[in-house]
Amino acid sequence: MDPVVTQRPASGLLIAAARSGSGKTTVTLALLRALRRRGLVVAGAKCGPDYIDPAFHAAATGRPSYNLDSFAMDGVLLDAVAGRAGAGSDLLLAEGSMGLFDGIVAEAGRSGANADIAARYGWPVVLVLDVSGAAQSAAATALGVRAYDPRLTLAGVILNKVASPRHRRLVEVGLTRIGIPVLGAVPREAALVLPERHLGLIQAGETEDLEARLDHLADLAETSIDLDAVVAAAGGRVPAPGIGHLPPPPGQRLAVARDAAFSFVYPHLDAGWRAAGAEIVPFSPLADEAPPADCDACWLPGGYPELHAGRIAAASRFLDGLRAFAETRPIHGECGGYMVLGESLEDAEGASHRMAGLLPVATSYARRRLHLGYRIATLVGTGSLGPAGQGLVGHEFHYASELTPPPGPGEALAAVTDAEGKALGFAGHRRGRVSGSFFHLVGLR
Repeated sequence: MDPVVTQRPASGLLIAAARSGSGKTTVTLALLRALRRRGLVVAGAKCGPDYIDPAFHAAATGRPSYNLDSFAMDGVLLDAVAGRAGAGSDLLLAEGSMGLFDGIVAEAGRSGANADIAARYGWPVVLVLDVSGAAQSAAATALGVRAYDPRLTLAGVILNKVASPRHRRLVEVGLTRIGIPVLGAVPREAALVLPERHLGLIQAGETEDLEARLDHLADLAETSIDLDAVVAAAGGRVPAPGIGHLPPPPGQRLAVARDAAFSFVYPHLDAGWRAAGAEIVPFSPLADEAPPADCDACWLPGGYPELHAGRIAAASRFLDGLRAFAETRPIHGECGGYMVLGESLEDAEGASHRMAGLLPVATSYARRRLHLGYRIATLVGTGSLGPAGQGLVGHEFHYASELTPPPGPGEALAAVTDAEGKALGFAGHRRGRVSGSFFHLVGLR
């Protein structure tokens, strides 16, 4: 087909749904890859605190995808990240998380819901509507979405999990009755399902035949979605790129663990560190590499160390190098990185593996319990994340349990509340130059 061509400045669309599990990621990836293949410069973004989907967006588009979060980011930071996400593009497609209006109880525009992002930038909403088990009644869901928030424009719907041509006709009868355009109809197709594990999709870098899967999704979009109508529906604005109030880098030559066990770094943090002049030096604990000796700080991101606990415990050069690094320079661990800095990690089978022993915490994945939500933290002491008293905002999402007692004020990283101000006590640990917690940093408070 001829390339889609647009002469207007960069505009946006929000790909959303009424609930989780409706197929937003599948549809977003199909659109991103298909529009790129047609010659459009298309960018991806993810609403809310998701570490995995942006990597799939990047694979589909060939450019970074950023998180946009109306709760964890103030307006200046949010505009800066949105501008960076859409810089040089014709179209920015933002994928929602959970349901379109799902967030916390907060002031208008700061709930963390996808709807806040669409409203802030005037981006029309394309609703992915899972019609399995429904026909004309699906229109009632779309009508409710259109009526619920007057700030938003519903550009149309893309039907997902359509069972047959007859099923599609019945669904469209209801949507025609209320005047909501159908921009596409994706058939029920099990082969499109991307593999998952306990935190969501298997990471992009681990997904077998990812390029072939993305091309298959693009083929599906070409046959099932009116791509010209999707592009024509875009609107609103993409702000000019800027720096915003990004957290400063913990060092100017920063060793960052990066492999299948350590992969969750928010793209805007990495970009902010680089914009502040920091050099990012990756190393792989799974390859038994120590943090490079010529770095002045070390960062262990989140990821899946519980899947590689035995291999990490046997990586003596990595663990010994980490301990030696901590004698003279700061180290910080987030979530999975925090677990590795602790005394031990119990895997899902109940086997305990010795970790670095730099923080007094033992964790377990055999005793699973979901920890999920925004966190507002106030640092107890000065360290890698800032001075004592510094306010931070971020997110926690994991299934690990701590086997050791909660920290006291003398060893805790921060005092923490939830998004609505409920005190959660002290969290994380700090010992010497080493710190860590299950908290994923998003911005300053």
